[in-house]
Amino acid sequence: MRIGKQKVALISWLLILAALLVGVFLTGSLGGGETESVQVAMKDAVLHDVNRISLFGIKDVNPGLISAFTVTAVLLILAALLRIFVIPRFQMIPGKLQLLLEQLVGMFDGMAKRNSPWRNDALGAYLFAAASYIFVGTCFELFGFQAVTTEGSSIALPAPLSDINGAIALGCLSYLFIMSGGIAGNGIRGIGRTLKEFSLPISMSFRLFGALLSGLLVTELVYYYINLSFVLPVVVGVLFTLLHALIQSYVLTMLTALYYGEVSEPGAKKVKKEKKNRSAQAAA
Repeated sequence: MRIGKQKVALISWLLILAALLVGVFLTGSLGGGETESVQVAMKDAVLHDVNRISLFGIKDVNPGLISAFTVTAVLLILAALLRIFVIPRFQMIPGKLQLLLEQLVGMFDGMAKRNSPWRNDALGAYLFAAASYIFVGTCFELFGFQAVTTEGSSIALPAPLSDINGAIALGCLSYLFIMSGGIAGNGIRGIGRTLKEFSLPISMSFRLFGALLSGLLVTELVYYYINLSFVLPVVVGVLFTLLHALIQSYVLTMLTALYYGEVSEPGAKKVKKEKKNRSAQAAA
C-alpha cells in the first residue's frame, strides 16, 4: 500500500512539473514577464517614484506607508484581542497559545536582563514590540494584498521596511529609546553617552533597509523573466522573506539591548552610592 501511494505521489509531481515545462515553452522564453524594463522595475522598488497610492485623496504616498498603517493596525487589534479575551483566561497549566506567548515574552525579557542589568523594565516590552513589527511587517508581503495606484494599475503592497523611510523611522525610534535609557540611568550625562554613537541610527536603518530590499530585488528579478517565473519565485520569495524576518528581528533587538545596556549603566560613583543606600536600609 505504501509503495502504491509513493508511486501515485511521484507520478503526480512529474505531471505537475511537465505541465509547468509545457507552460514555459508555450509562453516563449525570449520575452520578459513584465512590460516595463528591469531598470525601471528595480528603481521603483527602491524609490517608489512611479507606483504611488492616494491616501484618502489627501496625498499620494509610497505603498510602504499603506503597508505600515495596515501592519500597525493589525498588531494593535491583535494585542487588544489577546489582552481582553486570552490573557484573563491564563491557567496554571498553560495551553498551547499561553505557552507560546509566555515563551516569547520570556525570551525578550531574558534578552533585556542579560544585556542591560540596569533600567530594563521597559526594555523587554520594546524589544518584543519591535521584533513583532519587523517579523509581521516582513511577512506581510507574502500575502500579496493588492492596492490601486494613482495611474489605475494594481500592485502588491510591499513590506513596510523595504521603504527607506520606514527603516529610518524604526532606526531613529530605537535610537531615541536607547537615549531614554541613558537619561534614566545617568541623567544629562546619558545624552552625551548616547550621542557618541551618532552613526547608530544610520547603521540600524540601512541594515534593515538593505537586508529587506535585497530579498525584494531578487524576487523582482526572478519574476521579471518569464522562463523563471514558475514555482521558483514562490520558493525564493518565501525563503528570503522568512529568513530576513527572523534575522533582522534578532539583529535589531540585540543591538538595541546592547547599546541600551551600555548607556544606561550608571557610573562608578553612582553604583557605590546605591550600594551604601542598600546597606543602610538593610542595617535599619
